[in-house]
Amino acid sequence: MIQLDYESILPDIEKLIENDNRGALLNILIDLHPADIEEIVNRLKKDQRKYIFNLLPTELASEVLSELDTPVVEQVLEDASEEKITDLVDHMDSDDAADLIGDLPEEVAEKVLDQMEDEASHEVQELLHHAEDTAGGIMALEFVAMPETATVNETIEAIRDAREEVEDLYAIWVVDENQRLIGSVSLTDLVLAKGYTTLREIMDVDVPYVRVGMDQEEVANFFKKYDLVSAPVVDEKMRLVGRITVDDVVDVLEEEGSEDLAYLAGAPDEEVLEDSAFVVSKARIPWLMVAFFGEIAAAFILNSFEVTLKQKVMAAFFIPIVMAMGGSTGQQSSVITVRGLATGDISIKNTGSRLLKEFRVSLINGAFFSVLIFGIVYLWDGVLFATILASSMFIVINNAAIVGALVPLIFKKLNIDPALSAAPLVSVSNDIVGLIIYLSITTVFLNYFY
Repeated sequence: MIQLDYESILPDIEKLIENDNRGALLNILIDLHPADIEEIVNRLKKDQRKYIFNLLPTELASEVLSELDTPVVEQVLEDASEEKITDLVDHMDSDDAADLIGDLPEEVAEKVLDQMEDEASHEVQELLHHAEDTAGGIMALEFVAMPETATVNETIEAIRDAREEVEDLYAIWVVDENQRLIGSVSLTDLVLAKGYTTLREIMDVDVPYVRVGMDQEEVANFFKKYDLVSAPVVDEKMRLVGRITVDDVVDVLEEEGSEDLAYLAGAPDEEVLEDSAFVVSKARIPWLMVAFFGEIAAAFILNSFEVTLKQKVMAAFFIPIVMAMGGSTGQQSSVITVRGLATGDISIKNTGSRLLKEFRVSLINGAFFSVLIFGIVYLWDGVLFATILASSMFIVINNAAIVGALVPLIFKKLNIDPALSAAPLVSVSNDIVGLIIYLSITTVFLNYFY
């Protein structure tokens, strides 16, 4: 497959749209992979996105729709009728159909479900009952399951019958009479076995599986740990209810990574695809409000230490470095902890060892920068203020490191996304606490020695 140069093809696409040259545009798009069309659509403006999407044949449009992010899906379907949406959904896998219908307004979703075939509608509604960030929310209901008494020939025939529904088949799941998962057979073993061989003779009984309620991040880590390309999904009674493939996991990793980075920046990850400046501004304001009121609080703290700052004006010169070191240390600690929680390297069970490690690191860093600032300020103003600043720096760095590591763990314990703690919340709180520590120590030292 040739790698498409989007930068070179995009001006041609825009020109064809501008000239309303549908035939030439369709000739270009029809030969492209749905993922390439998705990339092109993402780079276009809202009206251009609608134009291209309405031009595509239904089957290709449904494949492209499965690739698009939610904000873009909402744009291209903005004026679509329930009949057209139903037609698109009918060409999708059950998991993609459920994702799409779950994002539709409730009234539209109900109409689409009513217009779908009974079996397909039932499957989608079944998937919608699961939280979207769980294994049940990302699984597909299309799979091939056979009893252990089935022969290889019977199984191959079942695969042929299901070829229209089941894409990217990697294994056959073996179930008992109650649909409970008891084994799996790889396609390699199936092809190499004699036609009369039963699945019981060639199946692997040690099958890695995921529970329907497992968090999608845990599912991704599970796939990574066992190097899987496909995994069965079971309910609490071990009944086979669906399957997850590696492409679903890649989507999860991309989604979680984008989400975590967005939290770090204090901005929604969907805004890259959003055209409206007002919508983007509205999404960013809550995060900026945290920083705004945090710094207002810092101003009040400075005001309450007015006497100290007048007594030692130089103390004000070093406020930025104290706040910066606390904020940076806390952010480092927070990001590492959030990352560890996401990959499974850190858990609630090893909280103690994690905090102890962070404390040891902060002791070393705190001591290093305390000695460094002591030497600089000693040459500038003498031993007293150098001692004040070095002591403050040491305490602020250690406090920030512990807070940065502890807050994500608390969020995890409360079932709140730990990535939220790595946003301006930790940074602002460390700024405020660092300021209080620094000015309090300065006040005590000055009152005692003067």
